[in-house]
Amino acid sequence: MKAQRSLRARALQWLAQREHSRSELRCKLQPHAVAEAQAAADAGAQAAELAPAARVDALLDWLEAHNYLSHERFVESRVHARASRFGNLRIRQELKQHQVALPAEAAQALKDSELQRACAVLERKFAKPPSNPAERAKQARFLAGRGFSPEVIARALRRDGAEQHATFDG
Repeated sequence: MKAQRSLRARALQWLAQREHSRSELRCKLQPHAVAEAQAAADAGAQAAELAPAARVDALLDWLEAHNYLSHERFVESRVHARASRFGNLRIRQELKQHQVALPAEAAQALKDSELQRACAVLERKFAKPPSNPAERAKQARFLAGRGFSPEVIARALRRDGAEQHATFDG
């Protein structure tokens, strides 16, 4: 029979692989805490002094106190991983799902680079700028699905078209 890993060992292994938010780690650990409590009850052991949810929260507090779990590192890693492919709206929505807020300086940096990122995403996906309204709408929908704001989408499509005309004029 394979030995069971403790909740702490599981959490540390997951955190060694990548940064996690507190809520994400809680969701991952909760079933294991319940299973441990059930196994202890089945084995006839005395009831644990803490309920499974309280054990998980205590472990998360310990991880934060020892700097294994960090909201700042999670935000930084998530933004770094997503910024080259997604817009501000999508990144903010993902962070909100993890119950983490985007710091003001990171939000400003994303805002400042959003047009450049939208143009780069557009360039990678579509070989040429839109030549008719249907292609323009398709490219706009693509950028909207990636979480770019309507203003940035309009500017990226205009900029793409302006660069095309400048190339042909030269």
